[in-house]
Amino acid sequence: MPRVNIPVIQATRAGVTLTATTGDPVNNHYVDNDGQTGVIVENTGVTVPRTVTFRISRTVDGLAVTPRAETLAVGQKQLFGPFDINEYGGKLLIDVDHAELKLTPVRI
Repeated sequence: MPRVNIPVIQATRAGVTLTATTGDPVNNHYVDNDGQTGVIVENTGVTVPRTVTFRISRTVDGLAVTPRAETLAVGQKQLFGPFDINEYGGKLLIDVDHAELKLTPVRI
């Protein structure tokens, strides 16, 4: 199946409600990326660390570049980004290793 799109939440001075999307380790995800996009990732699990991977869209000398993989401890929440569109592309590809990871893309 195709990757699941997660809508990006636009930050405002008045404030905006953050809504997380449950990670899909089978189909994975993408978000529209304009170079000002960040992703809040939370490990809601209670037993083991979980890994999120941000895929790099370009190649070097025709070879794929190693994606950026980050491990979050149990209960940890981190903000990643922004993601340069020259490196990550206009669609930021995000892989999760478990549904315990929650994703919230934001644009400042």
